[in-house]
Amino acid sequence: MLEPELATVLDQHHQALSELIHAESGFVPFDRWMHHCMYAPGYGYYTGGSTKFGSTSPQGDFTTAPELTPLFGQTVATQIHQVLQQLGSVQVVEFGAGTGAWAKAIIPALLELGITVEYAILELSPDLQQRQQHTLAEFGAQVQWLQQLPEDFVGCVIANEVLDAMPVHLVERAADGSILEVGVTLVDASSATAPLVSPFQWAAKAASPELAAIAEQRLPNIPGYRTEINLQAEAWIKEAGRWLKRGAILLFDYGFPRHEYYHLQRIEGTLMCHFRHYAHAEALLYPGLQDITAHVDFTAMADAALEGGLDVLGYTAQGRFLLNCGLAQHLGHAPDSQNAEATARWAHTVGAAQKLLSEAEMGELFKVLALGKDVDPPLIGFFSGDRRDRL
Repeated sequence: MLEPELATVLDQHHQALSELIHAESGFVPFDRWMHHCMYAPGYGYYTGGSTKFGSTSPQGDFTTAPELTPLFGQTVATQIHQVLQQLGSVQVVEFGAGTGAWAKAIIPALLELGITVEYAILELSPDLQQRQQHTLAEFGAQVQWLQQLPEDFVGCVIANEVLDAMPVHLVERAADGSILEVGVTLVDASSATAPLVSPFQWAAKAASPELAAIAEQRLPNIPGYRTEINLQAEAWIKEAGRWLKRGAILLFDYGFPRHEYYHLQRIEGTLMCHFRHYAHAEALLYPGLQDITAHVDFTAMADAALEGGLDVLGYTAQGRFLLNCGLAQHLGHAPDSQNAEATARWAHTVGAAQKLLSEAEMGELFKVLALGKDVDPPLIGFFSGDRRDRL
C-alpha cells in the first residue's frame, strides 16, 4: 500500500502516460514506455526526485557495488591506473555516477598510485547530480559535470549499471513464427469487473522490418518467446567509437553472452523492476516510481564496439576481474581484535567483499566488458579468466 503522498504522485504519472498513449494512437512501443518511465522530465524515475540508492533506507530501491563498499572503487582504480599510465593521461569520465560513491573511492585511490586525476561525470538525473556534488565537494574543481558527450577523449571511461537502464525494445515470437513488437496500451476501464491495479496492459503488433530482421537473428524459433533487444545501448557504444580518440571503456553490468541470454530458460525475458528493495517483473506497475532494467546481451555490445571501430580488450565475471585487480590485497589485514570499532568496520568490509565476489551474489551474474582504442592488452583485470571466446 502506497502512502497517500506517493499515491497522488502515481496518479499524476498514470495521467501523463495515458495522455502519451492517446497521442500515439493507443499503442506505445516498450522502449518509448520505458524511456518515459525512467527519464521523462518531472516524472521519470531518474528525473522525478525519488530515492534510488541505499541498503539501509526503506525508501531506497537497490544497492550497487560502489554503494556497497569503497573497496570496489579502490580495486577498480588499479585497472584505471594501468590504462592512464599507458596513455600518459589523467582523464576519467564516469557515466551515471549514482550518489558519487564510486568517484569518492577512486579519486584518492588513484592519488595513492601517483595520479592526480581529472574526473568528469555525465549524469542525466538532476537530483543525483546534486547528491554527487555534495558527496564530492571535498575534491573541488578536480571533479566536473558534463552536459554532453566528450570529444576527442583520451583516458579511461567507466560505467556501472548504465547499459541495463537504457530503454529496450520488447519483442515476441508469434504463433506463426513472425516477430511482434510488444508495447503498452490502456485498459478499457468500463469493462473492468474489479478495481484496476494499473490502467495499462500489454499489447503487440507486427515489428518493423528492421527490428524483425535483428530479432530473427537472435531469438529461438519458439512461439511465445518474449525478450529484449537493447538497440540504444548498441548505438551508445558505436557512438563511443567516434568520440574516444585513445583509451579504454570499462563497463560493469549484469548479463550474459548471447547464447545464454536468449536461452530457453528465459522465455519471458529478463525485465526486472526494483521498488524499495523488492525485485519483481511487473514493468507496468508504479511507472516513474520504480526502476526498470533488462540484463545486457554482451555479445551485442561487443559486436557494436567492433562496428564502431573499438577493440574488445577483455570480458570476464566481476568476481574474477576484482581478484585480478588485487581485491584481496586491498582488503588488507584484520585489525587488532581489541579495537571493537575497527573490528566492526572490518567485518562489514569482509561481508561486502564476499558479496562482490560470490558466484551466488554479484561475482558471476555481473560481468566486466573492456573496450578501447590504441590500448595495448593485456589489461590487468583480465589476466586470468578472460571469456572473450564465449561472446
